[in-house]
Amino acid sequence: MIKFIDFYADWCGPCKIMTPLVEEIESEFEGKVEFEKVDVEAQGEKAAKFGIMSIPTFVIVEGDKEIDRKIGAMPKETLRDWINSNV
Repeated sequence: MIKFIDFYADWCGPCKIMTPLVEEIESEFEGKVEFEKVDVEAQGEKAAKFGIMSIPTFVIVEGDKEIDRKIGAMPKETLRDWINSNV
């Protein structure tokens, strides 16, 4: 199963826009994709491990290997299609 990691911060405007969209997508992919949220300020070591330079950043991981990433806010359909292309 792939993992979708959402790197965000509470003060980030685009992150706040994406939060409800990611939550909706999460329910659609239940059982197919594992979702994880990473607060870049509280979990800086994990953000550094992935080389996160801007937020929101979305990373798809399979096992310990990064498969793909997207940076910035996007429409729900774009996010869904991107995840589908990696499932």
